[in-house]
Amino acid sequence: QVQFVESGGGLVQAGGSLRLSCAASGSTFSFSANDVGWYRQAPGKQREFVARINRSGTTLYEDSVKGRFTISRDNAKMYLQMNSLKPEDTAVYYCNVNVGVLLPWGQGTQVTVSS
Repeated sequence: QVQFVESGGGLVQAGGSLRLSCAASGSTFSFSANDVGWYRQAPGKQREFVARINRSGTTLYEDSVKGRFTISRDNAKMYLQMNSLKPEDTAVYYCNVNVGVLLPWGQGTQVTVSS
């Protein structure tokens, strides 16, 4: 059973940067062989899509993060480079597959952007 483990979150001022990482434990999960993505859930809101990278390396971003966030991956991990952060980016960030049935969610990593 795949268990996603997110890390790299923290408290940052508006305009700052963070780099999130996602690893998979409990299974030989290959990020390169799967369509994978980042999601986030802000307080009082539903979890939403942020970015994805497919097996071919093609990326897709939610409109509000285009030009600021960059998703990447190698075989063992997935990353989200977040630049020019805004207070509205404050959320718990999660990783998961981006096709078919989602796998169990990890605990996420908290990103807090202060104004």
